[in-house]
Amino acid sequence: MMPMNPKQLKKLMKQLDMRQLDGVVEVVIRMEDKEIVIKEPVVTVIKAMGEKMYQIAGGQEEERVTLKISEDDIKLVMEQAGVDYETAKKALEETGGDLAEAILRLTEQ
Repeated sequence: MMPMNPKQLKKLMKQLDMRQLDGVVEVVIRMEDKEIVIKEPVVTVIKAMGEKMYQIAGGQEEERVTLKISEDDIKLVMEQAGVDYETAKKALEETGGDLAEAILRLTEQ
């Protein structure tokens, strides 16, 4: 494919109702158990048939696992280990949500 000159590219983008978003720092795609974070991407918005589509290109990709800790689990650790809310929550986060391990860590101190 032959490279397009910048003038032709701008004309084509206008015809297709495309525009590039400026100043995008990161894009986060959130799923149930993880997030995909794309740093410094090039984001293009394309309008077609009444819908907007976002095309994300480039950037550095990073995957993050998200951990959901229930209030009941935090309360159980609080009661069993005799600690406050924040301490119980932090212990559960550090143990990947493992109740027994969190309680053991807090009671062995």
